[in-house]
Amino acid sequence: MKKILFLTAIAFILQATPVLAATVNVRVSGLVCDFCAQSIKKTFGKQDSVTDVKVDLDAGSITLTTKDNTSPDDATITKLIRDSGYTVTAIERTP
Repeated sequence: MKKILFLTAIAFILQATPVLAATVNVRVSGLVCDFCAQSIKKTFGKQDSVTDVKVDLDAGSITLTTKDNTSPDDATITKLIRDSGYTVTAIERTP
């Protein structure tokens, strides 16, 4: 009986474990000033799936943290960045 309760408790804990956030790293050309960074943060801050936006001007990169392993697809990311006046050079995703 104790084993059944223990296994049930473990199954419940595993089922209640939240899904880890995904990270999307985007390399961008044209990011040169703080205004650029603020513009990108505002653009991606409007996306429901994005929980955090970090812009590294020196590296020319944007790091998006998304909730529940959902994120905008590559085409959407590219369009949002292009519409902001920048060029995407690479997109990498990590779980």
